[in-house]
Amino acid sequence: MSEFNVLVSTDWVAANRDNIRLIEVDVDTTQFATGHIPGAVAFNWQSQLQDNIQRDIISKEDFEKLLSSVGVSNDTHVVLYGDNNNWFAAYAFWLFKYYGHEKVSLLDGGRKKWLAENREVTTEETSYPPSHYTVQSINTDLRADRDYVKARLEKADFGLVDVRSPAEYTGEIIAPPGMTETAQRPGHIPGARNIPWAQAVAEDGTYKSREELLALYGAKGVTPDLPDVVAYCRIGERSSHTWFALKYILGFENVRNYDGSWTEWGNLIGAPIRKGEQP
Repeated sequence: MSEFNVLVSTDWVAANRDNIRLIEVDVDTTQFATGHIPGAVAFNWQSQLQDNIQRDIISKEDFEKLLSSVGVSNDTHVVLYGDNNNWFAAYAFWLFKYYGHEKVSLLDGGRKKWLAENREVTTEETSYPPSHYTVQSINTDLRADRDYVKARLEKADFGLVDVRSPAEYTGEIIAPPGMTETAQRPGHIPGARNIPWAQAVAEDGTYKSREELLALYGAKGVTPDLPDVVAYCRIGERSSHTWFALKYILGFENVRNYDGSWTEWGNLIGAPIRKGEQP
């Protein structure tokens, strides 16, 4: 891990609130209005972090416009947090890193931990003078696409991590109840090891210790010495949470997020799938 702390505590955020830019990214986009950390702004993952026409992440130009609109400059320290133990906050973190923003952290435990500790919240919205944000680099090595995955299927040195629930992995269900983004076929990508994202989280929503995470992933053969690791889920938010743990807590050198995930693979003509338990 680098000297810059990419995982910060609620205590640290409370003490440094005036020196950072807090951004809340929730699965349930109505949560922000019910109460949020003072000074925070909200990003809507559906309308602001995705290109719904091309079904892609937002473009470099749209990322620049979005950050400029909330006054984030290239040297602003951004701290992301959200509901569901930081599902989409982790996705936003991955997007920030993809577009080369250096000073970005994740609030460990997210919205759940902040509220559980009865810390200050407000319903008042905060606005900031616009900035002129410019992307300095694009880190394409953080992202996997279908061709990247297909070229490595079932290779011994390829660590493919399916972070969905066991029922999704085995093909019992295609998507969790109530989720609208889906696929034609249930199952998993051949060679994937099922390590549900929630197993990496403690009861309070924080990540488990490094030692616990090493044991969790190591038990399924996903170890830091693997030269190539990809995490996937259904649309890329749960896999971002696991990607963060692998890259920034465990220090995996080459780990990517497949943000197309099962909604793409399960709809691909000619793409192989497997059903049932992992071997």
